Amino acid sequence: MRLLLADDEKELSNAVSAVLKHNNYSVDVVYNGRDAYDYIIATDYDGIILDIMMPFMDGVEVLRKIREKGIQTPVLLLTAKSQVEDRIAGLDSGADDYLTKPFAMGELLARIRAMTRRRTEFSPNILKVGNVTLDRERFVISTEEGGETKLGNKEFQVLEMLMLNRNVLISTERLMEKIWGFDAEAEISVVWVYISYIRRKLSGVKADIEIKATRGVGYTLEVKE
Repeated sequence: MRLLLADDEKELSNAVSAVLKHNNYSVDVVYNGRDAYDYIIATDYDGIILDIMMPFMDGVEVLRKIREKGIQTPVLLLTAKSQVEDRIAGLDSGADDYLTKPFAMGELLARIRAMTRRRTEFSPNILKVGNVTLDRERFVISTEEGGETKLGNKEFQVLEMLMLNRNVLISTERLMEKIWGFDAEAEISVVWVYISYIRRKLSGVKADIEIKATRGVGYTLEVKE
């Protein structure tokens, strides 16, 4: 899943970003409301974390503007203020949840999981296609025939996206945008590299599913015939 984190406290933002990446999220980080708005308009995020107090445009204003444009991506507001009025203002502007600073990282992760599940009308922690099970909490794939193996961050995100969209052709550009996002150092060929990693791991657990490539277009996850 791809998240946007917008908070002008750079030390906190870097720490939160590191925790999110460790938990297999892709994260774009910005430090002011104007950049947050521009990123949200340009990218299809699975969740957005907005600090209320930011330069150029505060989090509530960003939230109002994106809701006015019809963007319904789940939003979690962060605030150093604990007054009821601030919570009400945020929720009335379209926030899905709020979290008061300082917060425990475990609670932040739980709230992100909760709000992104609500967006998809509950997305289970266990995905199964063919004989392959993907555990979205432990980041492992397994089969009864071949045991289990752990996936790396990007491997997990690519396979999760394919399993959630089985039999649907997903373009290479779409995978690149969703998982690598604004990482300017990554080239589009990196998608093929990670597909090859996943294929090896699927083979290692004796999977009866395969990732088929449509040359020059993208990839489809299918059960082998």
